[in-house]
Amino acid sequence: MNKYIKFFLAFTLILLLFLVRGYASKLFYDPLMEYFKNDYLYKYIYNIDIWRLTVNMLYRYTLNSLISLGLIWVLFERKDYFKFSGFFFMLAFMILIVVFVILIRDDFESGYLLPFYIRRFIIHPIFLLVLLPAFYYQKLHRR
Repeated sequence: MNKYIKFFLAFTLILLLFLVRGYASKLFYDPLMEYFKNDYLYKYIYNIDIWRLTVNMLYRYTLNSLISLGLIWVLFERKDYFKFSGFFFMLAFMILIVVFVILIRDDFESGYLLPFYIRRFIIHPIFLLVLLPAFYYQKLHRR
C-alpha cells in the first residue's frame, strides 16, 4: 500500500475513534457516565436498565473494535495480526461483560473501582494501545 494512502487511512481511523468518544453521550445509553463523573462515592446507583446498558456497551465495543482492527490492518497488513486481534477483542469482551454485569447486579457492593475500570476497558479502545506496540515490537524483532 502507498505510504500516503496508509497515512491517510490511519489518520481517518484514529479520527473515527475520537468521534466515537466525542459523541458517546448522544449515541449510547450509559447512565454510569454521569455517575462516575460526579458524586459516585456518595450517591446510590438508581435504576439501571442492565440489558440496554449491555447492548449499548456491545455496540460501542464493536465500533471501537472494528475501527481498531482496521487500524491494525492498515498499519501492519498481516493476516495473523488481524486474526489474533479479532479473537482477542472477542474473548476480552465476553470475559469483561460477564464480570461487569455481575458487579452491576451486585450494586457495587464490593466497591466501585473494579466496575469503573472494567467499564473503561469495554468502552475505550485501550486494548489497541496494548496491541499496537506489541505488534510493532514483533515486527522489529523479526527483522
